[in-house]
Amino acid sequence: MTHSQVCPSLVQSALVQSALVQSAPVDLANRGPRPFRLAASAVALGLGLMLAGCGGMPTNRTLDNIHQPVVEHTNFTIDLVTMPEGGVDPMQQHRLTEWFGALGLKYGDHVSLDDPAQSGATHAAVETVAGRFGLILDVVAPVTEGAIPAGTARVVVSRAFASVPGCPDWSGRSDANYTNGTSRNYGCAISSNLAEMVANKEDLVHGQDGAGNTVVATNTKAIEAYRLKPATGATQLKQQSTQ
Repeated sequence: MTHSQVCPSLVQSALVQSALVQSAPVDLANRGPRPFRLAASAVALGLGLMLAGCGGMPTNRTLDNIHQPVVEHTNFTIDLVTMPEGGVDPMQQHRLTEWFGALGLKYGDHVSLDDPAQSGATHAAVETVAGRFGLILDVVAPVTEGAIPAGTARVVVSRAFASVPGCPDWSGRSDANYTNGTSRNYGCAISSNLAEMVANKEDLVHGQDGAGNTVVATNTKAIEAYRLKPATGATQLKQQSTQ
């Protein structure tokens, strides 16, 4: 018998008992209304206990994780004053560097430039500053609020955040588990840890494109250094004086 069958049967049984009590003849002259009220209260209490046993029961009968990370995006913007012939002066570059540092610019962030003048010198200056943080400029900048003032260029940092809504979930307060379902909190720990550990949160949505940008020499550098390093016991030990 499933959960959907057990709970309605309990409720139906309680309603039948309540109807029987209410329809039973009562001799008010000899016994008074008190026994009737006590019986009705007992039935109501039993009905409440039955319904409480049905509430909070697990419904997920599989091992599928129903708690999945949700990725949200936020754009941060800064407007830089550009030079008349294009480019950004050292003061504005320092301002941009400080802003990147305050944001904690890191892998997974996307930096783009929205320049109405489409100046190559401005693009090169901003890309140089972003390169100090290990990032390059995206080709297309996202749409942001507000018009770009004349004589300025807008730098946009797009950052993704991952979270697992509804976790932890300890809402199940019933020990009854007629469906043999998993806990409501099942999967919260795995999904929350995964959302925190993935460096690029967009990988949770679509993963890497597999464009073949992997450099084999870079990937094997750590293994090669491990293999070429001499063993610690290959050379004579240092002579240390105790005096």
